[in-house]
Amino acid sequence: MYYYNRIQNDMYSAMKSGNKEKTATLRTILSILKSKRIDKQNELSKEDELKELRTFAKQRKEAMAMYQNGGRNDLVQNEKNELGVVESYLPKMMDDESVKQLVRQIIIETGASKFSDIGKVMPQVMKVGKGLIDGKTAQKIVRELLS
Repeated sequence: MYYYNRIQNDMYSAMKSGNKEKTATLRTILSILKSKRIDKQNELSKEDELKELRTFAKQRKEAMAMYQNGGRNDLVQNEKNELGVVESYLPKMMDDESVKQLVRQIIIETGASKFSDIGKVMPQVMKVGKGLIDGKTAQKIVRELLS
């Protein structure tokens, strides 16, 4: 309940300061975490909570893309605000250059040399990255280096 307690305390602070948007976002996140805890019928581990936060962030990004395509800039801004709130709880992701170095190292370790070896490389990249690497970014870099 590492993130849950932290988010709950931040929600109370946001309520006291009158920040309605942040309060609403934090309530939604707490609801998601509480629902998962009930589904699991046990306390969530830090990793489980982090997974749910990442899923929430990914959903915000996808919604932003759809709203942008639909020309709904007002809704894009709302999703951006929610994304900013949830990202404040997520660990910092590796930058592209660090991911590229890691991918190069794993390509050497696995002996991958052609594009069809992507199946050997990607699982290792994601395993070593332990949630600090965006899958789409990693896949793009792996494809680039194996082409």
